[in-house]
Amino acid sequence: MFSATLLDHFQNPRNAGEMRDPTAQVEISNPVCGDILRLAVRINAGIVRESRFLCRGCTASIACASLLTEKITGRPVNALGEITSQSIASDMGGLPPASAHAAQLAAEALGAIVKKLSAA
Repeated sequence: MFSATLLDHFQNPRNAGEMRDPTAQVEISNPVCGDILRLAVRINAGIVRESRFLCRGCTASIACASLLTEKITGRPVNALGEITSQSIASDMGGLPPASAHAAQLAAEALGAIVKKLSAA
């Protein structure tokens, strides 16, 4: 049902936890399933130097949040818009239809971070 990549990110989440003094932090929720994702980033010289997440949700949501932090760390802020829910799902090895909301939650959190950074 789930890919090896998804199960690995769920069982061994990368960058999970709180971040002290982030440059930007957002919290996004999916009112349909109840998943909640908090994403925090530290930016230096226009590059995401560190990213952390906290997620209360299903297996796929936790895994997608973990993968997202890996995808954004080290990237220029102006390149974050290239990451979409489709690219997250694809990098995850695909998601079952019932879990597509997980990639969308991660992409929405990233979009909120980008919006917050551009407003600063």
